[in-house]
Amino acid sequence: MQSALLGRSGPGRDAPAAPEQDARGWISALGAVSADSQRVQVSVQGAGDATVVVHALRVRVVGSSAPPAWDAYSMGVGCGGGITPKSFGVALDAARPQITPQNGQRDFPYKASERDPEVFTILARAGARDVRWYMELEWSSGNRHGTLRIDDNGEPFRTSGMAGRPQYDYPLGGSNKWVPAPKENG
Repeated sequence: MQSALLGRSGPGRDAPAAPEQDARGWISALGAVSADSQRVQVSVQGAGDATVVVHALRVRVVGSSAPPAWDAYSMGVGCGGGITPKSFGVALDAARPQITPQNGQRDFPYKASERDPEVFTILARAGARDVRWYMELEWSSGNRHGTLRIDDNGEPFRTSGMAGRPQYDYPLGGSNKWVPAPKENG
């Protein structure tokens, strides 16, 4: 899995890529935006003996425009974790983006408890647009129910397409420098 960003000036030819857990802050510090795809992980856990049912997870687009004319930077990152997440994807460029199960995963609903939490990984992709978006998680527990907004600390997520932009890679185990991305044979 690679993380990518579009940046006005980029990280600099000798500046190292951020580790995966620091990527959001690193992207923000550069005044950049997530490019091509953005991975969001949502954890749901009940309290005490209560079971929580997650009925749906929906995407809400609040704005869409042409991607900024910035350079694209991709960095190699790793994966891991103790709980196997449920995988979902969403094409943000679609007229009505919908979260769909991936890798043979079943669709909603799901249930979670204090001892048996659920983790959902959503891979949101933008190919040709710069999209500002958030998610809504519809839940219930006993006679209580609600909708929880999932966003980027009170602001919409922002994911931008990077096709046609100059691209630079920071390969794992490589030269520890940003290098021009190989041209794709088309």
